[in-house]
Amino acid sequence: MTRRVLCFGDSLTWGWVAVREGSPTTRFPYRERWTGVMAAKLGADFEIIEEGLSARTTSIDDPVDPRLNGAAYLPSALASHLPLDLVIIMLGTNDTKSYYHRTPYEIAVGMSKLVAQVLTSAGGVGTVYPAPKALLVAPPPLAALPDPWFEGMFEGGHEKTLALASQYKALANFMKVEFFDAGSVISTDGVDGIHFTAENNADLGTALAGKVIDIFASL
Repeated sequence: MTRRVLCFGDSLTWGWVAVREGSPTTRFPYRERWTGVMAAKLGADFEIIEEGLSARTTSIDDPVDPRLNGAAYLPSALASHLPLDLVIIMLGTNDTKSYYHRTPYEIAVGMSKLVAQVLTSAGGVGTVYPAPKALLVAPPPLAALPDPWFEGMFEGGHEKTLALASQYKALANFMKVEFFDAGSVISTDGVDGIHFTAENNADLGTALAGKVIDIFASL
């Protein structure tokens, strides 16, 4: 049986190649993104579906771009891709932007909305498929930001991202879903202080492959 895994995230899932001047940029090839690395490690018994969008938030509207509210899009994505066995959600970095004024706890509350959407997604649109399991992934903390525009955008973000893992772990325990702290295996080593290097992607993809195997082994 092929297991279908949806990966829902932001630029860290999309595969943003960090550049010192911030943007514009390009995308890591699939085989180098953490999703592609994970797929290669898991093998033919797993189908990995990417749903990464740069600047996506958990559940708050961006003042400039209406496409970025994750909670506004996730229900459609879930219905579109059913049947699913697991949804991996890695979001929260963008919620730490200065103009959102969100505390780490409030970001976790936003994440709780996404987790609930996964857990109540049974049936989709006219189908009989059950809701998938959820894996909540805390992104690693921000590093130093050399670009002054990004520095203003994420003012106070380092401290907030440091606190996300503990808040997300508490949320996962409360909602009885799986949890993984990406900061336990990688840091944000891209030159912009926000995004991943190819090595970061490889290490995270390998670690998450192991986590996914453990999740299905326990069923």
